[in-house]
Amino acid sequence: MENKSNNNTESDVNAKWDACFDLTARRFVYSSLGGAFAGLLFFRSPVTRWASIAFGAGIGIGSAYTDCSRVFDSSSSTSATLLAPKSSTESPVLPQATEE
Repeated sequence: MENKSNNNTESDVNAKWDACFDLTARRFVYSSLGGAFAGLLFFRSPVTRWASIAFGAGIGIGSAYTDCSRVFDSSSSTSATLLAPKSSTESPVLPQATEE
């Protein structure tokens, strides 16, 4: 029985690492592309263009690090906290009071 709980915790940690690597790679790429676009749009010098790419990459890695550290510090056993929250276009239905 103890072996199953150990294996479950190990697979949970592996799932968290996989989610963090995926999140870090996506944020690094997307923010680097955003920095490249901003560099092409606003700057003429190649040095400042590369600096904007590096700045965007740093923002992406920093935000991924923050989210991953929250996941590893939490006591939750799911890695679903790395996913973006789903927004609903409908307003929540509140129960109406009935008059008696």
